[in-house]
Amino acid sequence: MKDHLLFIGKNILRMILLLAAVSIAAFALMTISPIDPLQANVGQAALGSMSQEQIAKLEAYWGVGTPPLERFLSWASDFLRGDMGVSLLYRQPVTSVIAVKLANSLWLMATAWVISGLVGFLLGVISGLKQGTWIDRIIKGYSLLIASTPTFWLALVLLMIFAVWLKVLPIGLSVPIGLEASGVTIADRIQHAILPAITLSITGISNITLHTREKMIEIMESDYVLFAKARGESTWSIVKHHGFRNVILPALTLQFASISEIFGGSVLVEQIFSYPGLGQAAVTAGLGSDVPLLLGITMISAVFVFGGNLIANILYGVIDPRIRRGGKRS
Repeated sequence: MKDHLLFIGKNILRMILLLAAVSIAAFALMTISPIDPLQANVGQAALGSMSQEQIAKLEAYWGVGTPPLERFLSWASDFLRGDMGVSLLYRQPVTSVIAVKLANSLWLMATAWVISGLVGFLLGVISGLKQGTWIDRIIKGYSLLIASTPTFWLALVLLMIFAVWLKVLPIGLSVPIGLEASGVTIADRIQHAILPAITLSITGISNITLHTREKMIEIMESDYVLFAKARGESTWSIVKHHGFRNVILPALTLQFASISEIFGGSVLVEQIFSYPGLGQAAVTAGLGSDVPLLLGITMISAVFVFGGNLIANILYGVIDPRIRRGGKRS
């Protein structure tokens, strides 16, 4: 029990240090960005027609004249008290903006995460059981092809096929254009999330499929499975009693570790489908030099990514006690 608590404590401490490092890196990148916040959000022509007093007020609003270290320490102290500041673009508290955007992104990413995990696991099991057959070659070839396919390219192909040519799915956004919020139904949200979710799901299938395939092959070639076959057990019985329980936990840990890939892919997918989620808000905040919003999104995203890795590390520790003790896996 003590080893478990110590192992979890070390991982939580590592996560806190990583969050601090991410906040510093994100702020530093925003500071050295060549984008001028005044020109990006006001425009050169509008700036030329303003007085010096108006320009000074805008510079104060965007923090142009404030030393970077002072700005970061001020943000960090407010963040530790639970205050993420006010978005410079949306003129709303960062927490309110993130709450709306995160709700859309979580709906999208959770769907993609579940679909990619289930489909990838089943394909990996089938490929492992059919090792060397045409089924195995098709699944393995598909996984290798998808693993090397850029997410944005796949999103554009699906968009052209299903939204432009066949016209069976919406071309973008999360709700129909022109409808009030009260008139949007769950069916509307599902329909608009199908293409983005499928794109993220397809790109997330390959890793879990290939990993599960290798584990399944290893299990089916083990001595206890060969002994079970000698006793006359059917393939389904062997998979049910020996295969699933030995391969599902490693697959689950890998799926939790893949949360970072889904987060990264959602940024591109949301841009292409104009899906108003956290990824699109991050791009808008970066291009508009909205430091409070971008740092808030960065921290929330980092919490989910590092949280997924934390769960994966804990599950790996359950599988292999040597990891808890700092040993190396063979």
